Amino acid sequence: MKIYTLHTKQNLPISVQEAWQFLGDPKNLKMITPDYMGFKILSGADRPMFPGQLIQYIVTPVAGIKTKWVTEITHVVEGKFFVDEQRYGPYAMWHHKHFIKEIPGGVEMEDIVDYKLPLGILGQLTHPFLVKPKLKEIFEYRKNKLTEIFGTYSYKPETAVV
Repeated sequence: MKIYTLHTKQNLPISVQEAWQFLGDPKNLKMITPDYMGFKILSGADRPMFPGQLIQYIVTPVAGIKTKWVTEITHVVEGKFFVDEQRYGPYAMWHHKHFIKEIPGGVEMEDIVDYKLPLGILGQLTHPFLVKPKLKEIFEYRKNKLTEIFGTYSYKPETAVV
């Protein structure tokens, strides 16, 4: 079975602490998820992120079909990265790494999602025209929403006058 990877990066004009505070609160996931997905947290988002935390959601990714999704936060290094993995949901496998790195004028946020689709060859056939474009759309929405919330990164190094 094929493993796919989605890789995105975004620079924001905020501190590592601000980025971590936002990303470390599971309730903020709703804010950066498209409304049409009907995202609703059922349980597990009552505390800041910690290893072993299970979070249950309902999402409606396509055709109005509601899907339960359970993820576990498996790794956390405060201010640097965390990993969530699907325990139950629409994918055969979902492993999502979130990295935060300080850069001049802000932070670089990087997401790497490795995933497998269910249904063998049938799942693979849906990837290019359904799954891949939908994931790109969701992560583009996140990028735009984070820019709306935190502003546009526009760091320009200072020029020394000699």
